[in-house]
Amino acid sequence: MACLLFNQEDVDIKIPSSETVDSVTFYTIEVRIASIKWTVKHRYSEFADLHEILVAEHCVEKDILPPKKLIGNKNEVFVEKRRVGLEVYLNAVYNYLNKAMPREFALFLDLHVYDIFFLLQNMALQFFTEGDALLQSSKSYTFNPIQLYAISERLKHPCPPLEVVDKKYDFSHVLDLNSQLTTLTIQGSPDAYGTSNINPSTLSIELSNFKSVESLTIDSYPLEKIYNMGNLRDTVKFLNVHRTKLRNIVELAMCEEVHKHIDNANDSHVWLKVTRLDLSDNCIETIDEAIKLMPHIEILTLNNNRLQEIANVTLLPRLSQLSLASNSFKSLPDDLHTKLGQIVHLDLSQNSLKSLASFAKLYCLEELDVSCNRIANIEEVKYIGNLPCLENLRLTGNPVSTIVDYRVKVLEPFGKRAADICLDNERPNQKELDTVSVLQALRIAREGKSPMFGGTDAPLFSAEIPSI
Repeated sequence: MACLLFNQEDVDIKIPSSETVDSVTFYTIEVRIASIKWTVKHRYSEFADLHEILVAEHCVEKDILPPKKLIGNKNEVFVEKRRVGLEVYLNAVYNYLNKAMPREFALFLDLHVYDIFFLLQNMALQFFTEGDALLQSSKSYTFNPIQLYAISERLKHPCPPLEVVDKKYDFSHVLDLNSQLTTLTIQGSPDAYGTSNINPSTLSIELSNFKSVESLTIDSYPLEKIYNMGNLRDTVKFLNVHRTKLRNIVELAMCEEVHKHIDNANDSHVWLKVTRLDLSDNCIETIDEAIKLMPHIEILTLNNNRLQEIANVTLLPRLSQLSLASNSFKSLPDDLHTKLGQIVHLDLSQNSLKSLASFAKLYCLEELDVSCNRIANIEEVKYIGNLPCLENLRLTGNPVSTIVDYRVKVLEPFGKRAADICLDNERPNQKELDTVSVLQALRIAREGKSPMFGGTDAPLFSAEIPSI
């Protein structure tokens, strides 16, 4: 980011071009402070408005602004002459006011967007005027890395020489709001920031000024650029990290460490309160041992990664919901119940599974989503027909869902529990249940067993046998 405070002698202001849009001419101002540069566009009337303020309040010479011209002001020769004159004007004003840099001039050059201290003044003003309402409504705020970098750099300089006197712009307003936020979102971007050459993903930030955050979301910002997590490990309950190219859990759990290895972990790396962890849309290939640094996780979501196997989830004794949609699973181990025996909700949709055999002993399972896989044989359903707690099953999007009488053939292995099964988000109707009863009777007949009418194992016949 730019920092005029420490680079006042390394500033270049140019107006390299102009453009006319709907009969209005805009002049493109290019500002460079050290290695940071950006552009901002203004029409002549905005120059004139600025000049009036600078003349009245900051003793800028009245005659240095190129004069107005009512007729012929769209002429190319005149526009070019005015462009040159406005460039001279801006440099003259900067050379005269650079030590004080009035806020009006800073806003005109977009310093409040790209410069550390002017950006912080803008944030302070916003939080001074809106902070109480924000805290009363949601205690939630979304920062971009530019803002957080500015805060981090400002914390290194507790008493900058150009700190403004007006209390509305005092940095304490930023720190006060940050310390009370309970929901923090860091929204990054792979693109350059605004019209500048600033790459947000290269800026390092620290988060020590956030004292009360319970929900933390990091989106499209590299975790290795965080160098101080502060109190977050002690307060965060819901942790969401998306589109960061995260490859494993240890890169998150020990993000600010130079040597990110579980052998180097200690009590200070434990996330004490995290119950929900969502690492969707990353590049994770394995659930590594570092997951034990978040021992209280109840809900784990790893959708849209590169997982091919389920590992180390037994390190999470409270885990009840696991989402692994859109990964690279082709098969699952026969002893899946030893890894996921306590799971209540399991989502393995949009993978490449061909069998349901591995789910046969997941007796705590209440909801199973295996939609959009490669399950083609209706006989696979028999492996889950005896799961006593299963109530929600999604098979849509598999080849098996295209067969004739798909729904009743899926429901039939559940026996008298068929009425309890919500298949593909739809409860069975009475006609389907009647048909299921017939299918059960036919199966029993094929197996050479006599139905036990009135017993606990009796099939659910209706008075009238429907056609199938």
